Amino acid sequence: MKGVVLAGGTGSRLRPLTQMINKHLLPVGEKPMIQYAIEKLGNAGIQDILVITGRQSAGLFVDYLGSGDRFGVQLTYKIQEQAGGIAQALGLAEDFIQRGQKFVVMLGDNLFEDSLLPMIEVYRTQETGAMVLLKEVEDPRRYGVATMSHGRLDVIVEKPEHPDSPYAVTGIYLYDSSVFDIIKGQSPSTRGEMEITDVNNVYAATHTLNHRILKGWWIDAGTHESLFQASVFVRKENG
Repeated sequence: MKGVVLAGGTGSRLRPLTQMINKHLLPVGEKPMIQYAIEKLGNAGIQDILVITGRQSAGLFVDYLGSGDRFGVQLTYKIQEQAGGIAQALGLAEDFIQRGQKFVVMLGDNLFEDSLLPMIEVYRTQETGAMVLLKEVEDPRRYGVATMSHGRLDVIVEKPEHPDSPYAVTGIYLYDSSVFDIIKGQSPSTRGEMEITDVNNVYAATHTLNHRILKGWWIDAGTHESLFQASVFVRKENG
């Protein structure tokens, strides 16, 4: 199984820190944010990883991560020329994934405690469809929220005013190569981006969107406050 780390975007919520550097290279604890994603995948036995990022900071990613050898993985890089949404960025991985192959996608600003290995093992046995990882949060209105019935994920609603559940969809997804056909069938949203929620809801509509719930801490380190909190979590975890 392969891995894809999406590390593009403008990082507008983290300005002025991101005026000169990609947010995924900002420090969290003692490491750049991107390193945690690489290590999570490597520790789960995924050694072949594609990093997708923007042109401005691509050289810095290569300078720091190199071939991935010192992390026990093999890294490939691809440039997202213009930010167009998570699904658009994921579509750039099509040539990296073989037909029928399963893979893990991570947003590079998602940091979390759990091991990916149990979720990967479950997904290996899933015949069709996709899997998303959920986390119970205090204020789900900030996220895509999973609406569920009888233990099944029925639909994901993006930033609802009145959430039907406390479960946020994290930036950790498991797919096979069929996801690229779904992406090609999508249109940009009202904000002009290809939305990963729309892609996931295609699976949900056919009852092929499985899910698992993270038990440990999880944070989307995309704001000044959450970036600080991520460092606190990491330092506590490392003692």
